Amino acid sequence: MKYVSTRSGAPVLTFDDVLLTGLARDGGLYVPDAWPVLSSERMRAFASMSYPDVAVEVMWPFVEGTIERDEFAEIVDRAYATFRHPDVVPLVALGDGVFLLELFHGPTLAFKDVALQLVGHLFDRELQRREARLTIVGATSGDTGSAAIEACRDRSTLEIVMLHPAGRVSEVQRRQMTTVLSPNVHNVAIDGTFDDCQDLVKAMFNDIPFRDRYHLSAVNSINWARILAQVVYYVKAAAELGAPDRPVSFTVPTGNFGNVFAGWVARRIGVPIRSLVVGSNRNDILPRFFRTGVMEMRGVVPTTSPSMDIQVSSNFERLLFELCGRDGGLVREVMAQFREEGRVDLGPDLLGASKEVFDAHRIDDDAVQRVIEATYRRTGVLVDPHTAVGLGAAALHQAEPGVPMICLATADPAKFPDAVEAAVGFRPELPPHLADLFDRPERMVTLPNDLERVEVLVASTTMAG
Repeated sequence: MKYVSTRSGAPVLTFDDVLLTGLARDGGLYVPDAWPVLSSERMRAFASMSYPDVAVEVMWPFVEGTIERDEFAEIVDRAYATFRHPDVVPLVALGDGVFLLELFHGPTLAFKDVALQLVGHLFDRELQRREARLTIVGATSGDTGSAAIEACRDRSTLEIVMLHPAGRVSEVQRRQMTTVLSPNVHNVAIDGTFDDCQDLVKAMFNDIPFRDRYHLSAVNSINWARILAQVVYYVKAAAELGAPDRPVSFTVPTGNFGNVFAGWVARRIGVPIRSLVVGSNRNDILPRFFRTGVMEMRGVVPTTSPSMDIQVSSNFERLLFELCGRDGGLVREVMAQFREEGRVDLGPDLLGASKEVFDAHRIDDDAVQRVIEATYRRTGVLVDPHTAVGLGAAALHQAEPGVPMICLATADPAKFPDAVEAAVGFRPELPPHLADLFDRPERMVTLPNDLERVEVLVASTTMAG
């Protein structure tokens, strides 16, 4: 399979090169040049298969030709052996046709582990094969950072520099990053928002001489491998609830649009997904778009669901590419206008096409607290504030009778103890492997929102090639 940029100005690549490249050289995002299709017979079989086996089946058409199947299966098995639950991503029934898909049983307690545990192994394998090294540069709104660091720590083939917005992640999220003292891990607190951090990362990638000299790559969801790994849990959950013979819907707490775009991919390759419901907090650029067709940046507002405190949803560009009939030139024009003016009207045709599957709702902090409390009182299940955003959005969605609603539970409630305690009156405990997290020493540097200062730090972590 070949991969093309959403802006049609970068080289066509195979999976192994896309993995190491991350952001396309024209500033776009890589997507497959064609979509494979899952047969109904295969999908029925997935219900009784293990998660790693389903993962190999779903991802194989996207990686075939760049790795031997047996080796790929072995890497997948190693990646998911790190998860604490035997089902990897178990489904939990909440009643009334609503289910939680628990994605937080990996080592850093967030859904990002599902992709990044695999991506870390794939990076290491490919770099060892090429006898090469990379510097991973990423931005995190909270969970990507710790998951990426856990996947990359102590690997001789990688340096990792992770930017996070100072004071805008939970203390647990910060400490999960800054207490990793491995020599190849470098944490940077940026005086700004997540969007500022993300802009710095994109600017470094768009500085082609700098990018090439220091061998930069990405583990954010701009990297196609991240999206691919996330497609699997949509397929597996749908199969467990009767797909392809029964349609399902998903609700996804969404900031950067990568997780919900993976759901769109699952639908595109054959999973009968009736609706993809986007849940947003007060930073509601996506609900505003799905209501009006206008993408408009506004100031980022801190909330109790900080991983979603985002106004520029990078992965929306992948959906835009599809909505525009894969016209990379049009995507390039739209994204340039959005960056220059902070606003773009995509018009009724594109809005109508998106609303065939997408719905979106905004849930504020007070509603989040009520959802956490009500869910716990009614079911005994404790959810984090991001998952609560999803549950709140699901409740506002006009569901189709008989179609199960699967809400993605994206983080362990112990990652956000303050918000959970405010709702239910007690603090959730961290699992044993993180029980001493608040006693561990931290290591990070703080920098202003200044590209030159950040590039100097990145350059200091590795030798130029």
